[in-house]
Parts: sequence; structure tokens; C-alpha cells
Amino acid sequence: MSHTLCFETICVEHRTLKNLSYHEARLNKTRRDLMGFEDHWNLTELLAVPESIDNTLHKCRVSYGEEIEEIKWEPYSIRTIRKVQRVYHDNIDYRFKYENRDELNALFAQRKDADEILIIKNGFVTDSLYCNVAFFDGNVWHTPSSPLLPGTQRAFLLDSEVIREADIRESDLRKFSRVKLFNAMLDWENAVELDIGCIA
Repeated sequence: MSHTLCFETICVEHRTLKNLSYHEARLNKTRRDLMGFEDHWNLTELLAVPESIDNTLHKCRVSYGEEIEEIKWEPYSIRTIRKVQRVYHDNIDYRFKYENRDELNALFAQRKDADEILIIKNGFVTDSLYCNVAFFDGNVWHTPSSPLLPGTQRAFLLDSEVIREADIRESDLRKFSRVKLFNAMLDWENAVELDIGCIA
């Protein structure tokens, strides 16, 4: 059995855990595919919002392996992102939401004067450091079909037909006018949206 730890970051808004079914599905898939565990966890039963949490935006961070290692509840504030730097790594593997983010952090250190990175793997656009991305062509928002980590918000937006999957090469970026960065804590309405020219 693997001793690798993974985690889920769940948005808590108005004391409600958002998109919990998507987090539960990913967590159970990770425990089965990566760790070899067959039991199914019900996050509704395992997580109770503490009385100390008010109606403002919080994140619930669940670290787990065979068992839940730690649950943290923290206030959340949205980062300011004005510029995104392209970085390159052809062998990076983040198919599961690993606790160990050393490779991602090393790429983030290459951002120069930018606030965020856009990771290019084998010529294809993947993700930023903490977010999945989508690009606007004037009609449709497209998200890369090759993300490093298929996010829960991404899954929800695909199911809701807000975004569509597409193979997006680095050379395709010039075809788009806008980019959005979103994750479990940044839903579509609050996602960071930038002009494509903000990607260096």
C-alpha cells in the first residue's frame, strides 16, 4: 500500500461545503487508483463545519491517506493575478492531488515578475499553479483536455456545459482573446479573468 498523502480543498461559503459530491468522487477515486483502498468515504458524514466558522469564505483542507490525517478550516482571500508566465516541464506528473508539490513549487519559482504560471507540457497547455484554465475564442470557453489535475470545479463546469474540452497547444494561445483561472475556491463567477496578452 502507498503511504503517499493527498488532499482536497473544499470551498465553504455561508457555512456550506460546496460541490461536495465532486470532491468525494475524486477522493474515493484517488484512494482506489493510487492507494489501493476499496472502501468508500462519505464526506457528508465525515465533515462537520465547526461553530467557529462564520458566513464568510473559508477553505476546508482535508489531508488523507488510508485515514484522514488532518482537517484544517481557514479563511480564504482571493489572490491578485495580473500577469502569467509560461513555464515548461515535459515530465511533470500531478494526476492526483498530492501533498508533495515540490515540482510545482519549483516551476512557480520561475515566474519572474509574474503573479502566476501557465505550465506547458510536451507543447500542450495544462494548468496554472493552483487553477485549471479556460480560454475564450469569441464564442466558447475551452479548457485544455490535458490538465495536470482534473479539478472539481472543472468537472462541474464541464457537466454544466459552461466550458468545453479541447486540445490546446502553446501555439494555439494566439487564437484566444481571454483566459480564466478557476478552482474549487474560485467558481466561474469569481474566476480571475485576464486578456490573453497578460500571458508572457
